[in-house]
Amino acid sequence: MPTVLITGGHSGIGRVAVEELAARGADLVLLGRSPERMRTVAEELRSRHDVDVTRIEVDLSSLASTRKAAGRVLAMVEDGTLAPLDALLANAGGRHDGPLTYGPEGFETTFTTNVLANHLLVSLLLPVMAPRGRIVLTASGTHDRDSTDGRMVGRTVEPAAAPLARAGRDGHPSLGAGVRYASSKLCLVMDSYERDRRLRAQGSSVEVIAYDPGLVPGTGFVRDLPRPVQAIAGSPITTGLSRRLGGVVSDVDFSGVSLARLAVDPDFVGYAGAYVQANVGTLTATRSARISYDRERARRLREDMEGLIASSP
Repeated sequence: MPTVLITGGHSGIGRVAVEELAARGADLVLLGRSPERMRTVAEELRSRHDVDVTRIEVDLSSLASTRKAAGRVLAMVEDGTLAPLDALLANAGGRHDGPLTYGPEGFETTFTTNVLANHLLVSLLLPVMAPRGRIVLTASGTHDRDSTDGRMVGRTVEPAAAPLARAGRDGHPSLGAGVRYASSKLCLVMDSYERDRRLRAQGSSVEVIAYDPGLVPGTGFVRDLPRPVQAIAGSPITTGLSRRLGGVVSDVDFSGVSLARLAVDPDFVGYAGAYVQANVGTLTATRSARISYDRERARRLREDMEGLIASSP
C-alpha cells in the first residue's frame, strides 16, 4: 500500500488526485492552508476507501511554515507512525494578482509559493522517500514564452532567483502577475531537471517528474482576478479559443487522475527528468521550453535559491 504526500490535495486537480489515489489504496498525507477543508476531505476519503489520511497545515508563502510541516513528516516517519513516502506531489501553487506581496521572509509571494517552498519541501523530505519513489512537481505550459500559453499569460524573464524573489524591492524591477507566474514555473521546471540530474549522479532510484496539467477551468488559478475576468478565463469560449490557437487545455478530472497516475502507476516508471503534459485527454512526455534545458542556468538558479533559503530565519 503506497504512501503519498500531496500539497493542495483539498481542492482542484489535487482533490481529484487524492480521490483516485485513495481508490487505489494509497494512504495519504495532506498538506495545505485550510485545516477545515482538509478535515472534510480526509473524512470523506477514510469513509469511502478505508485509507489512512494525515493532515498537516502549511503556508507555502512562508519558508518557516514549510520547514515546520516537513519537520512533522520527518518525525512521524522516524517514530513509525508514517511509512516512507512512495510519492511526493508538490501540487499547490498559484498566481497572485494585484499589488506585489511578500512572505514573512521578505520574498515575493508567487516565487516563494511556486518555487522556493517546493524546493525546500522536497529537499527536506528526500531522506524519507522510499526506494524508487517519485517526486512530481506541478508546472505550467506558461513557462515557455514561445508557446501559446506563454504568450497569453506573460512572457518569462531570465530565470534568476534574486530578481524574482525580490521583485519590486532592493533595486529589482517590479513585474506583472502573469510574468511572475510564468517565470516561477520556468524556474520550477529547471529546478526539477537539475534535481533529477543530481539524484541520477548520486545513484538514487528516486525519480523527479515535471507535470503540466494544462489550462484547467474551474480551479483556483485565477481566484485573485476580478470576478468578470475569472468568468471569462474559465468560459468554454476562452478554453476553446486557446485550444484552437495551440494552447494546452484539459479538464479537472483528467488532470487530477493524471497526477495520481504519475504518482503510482507502473506505466510511468522510468520517466525520471521528464516533462509530462495533460492535453485534450492525452498524457504524454513532451519537450519543455528550450531555455529549461540550459544546465548552467539551472545550476546557478539552484545555488542562488539555496542561498536565499539559507539566509531566511
